[in-house]
Amino acid sequence: MRTKKVEVSRDISIGAGAPLAIISGPCVIESEDFTLFMAEKLLKVASKHKIPFIFKSSFDKANRSSIHSYRGPGLEEGLEILSKIKQNFGVPVLTDIHEPEQAGLAAEVVDIIQIPAFLARQTNLILAAAKSGKTVNIKKGQFMAPWDMKNVVEKVESVGCQKLFLTERGVSFGYNRLIVDMMAFPIMRSFGYPVIFDATHAVQLPGGEGHRTGGVRDMIPYLARAAVATGIDALFLEVHEDPPRAKSDATNCLAFDDFEKLICTAYELDQRLKEETYGKKN
Repeated sequence: MRTKKVEVSRDISIGAGAPLAIISGPCVIESEDFTLFMAEKLLKVASKHKIPFIFKSSFDKANRSSIHSYRGPGLEEGLEILSKIKQNFGVPVLTDIHEPEQAGLAAEVVDIIQIPAFLARQTNLILAAAKSGKTVNIKKGQFMAPWDMKNVVEKVESVGCQKLFLTERGVSFGYNRLIVDMMAFPIMRSFGYPVIFDATHAVQLPGGEGHRTGGVRDMIPYLARAAVATGIDALFLEVHEDPPRAKSDATNCLAFDDFEKLICTAYELDQRLKEETYGKKN
């Protein structure tokens, strides 16, 4: 199913037959040094295999399970660190916002503004992001059906924005459980915009450890490969050098040591599917 091609940077476009892109980085900005370290390592692997790469990390995790959980450095310091990622490595950057007032400030630094899943129906937040002039990535809420995202698309289009991605990250299934419905990908792609799969948040067990979210990291490759085979335009992976020590999403982020194998497998599978759909490149 053909989608629009959305240009993220001079070198990277997503959708309409473009190569599978990888959006990756630690869940939250833990420190400047660590964030720069991870960006360099992830970019080196992606560049080695000529896979389009976008760096992501959050300056604030506003929906943590516990008041005692680490949230991040905050807007000002976080955007300064993300700006250094762009300057040092020349890669596009994605981060999420939680309040409409953050959209303009984030747009001065990042290439993609992300709306978290829990905020996917917050009209003022969505409109502020859509008016920023940047590409907008909206994660489908765990409480939403894929066809509900059509209303979200119309909100974005209402202010003239057509640089949009939709991201699947699982749907609530009973207590502390998420399920990925593979039919969601073609349904959301039918709205005309590129679709992304967040393979690391999809293996979360929300609130599964009482004071924090749990996860089943070993399931990430299975879901990622299945989503690519179904048809997606980019793969979203939160990665950490040492997952058990991660300050956010420790149980469901991908270990860096597993990053290279997974993105290569996903990229090769995507290339085969695109050959069937669009024909081999000359």
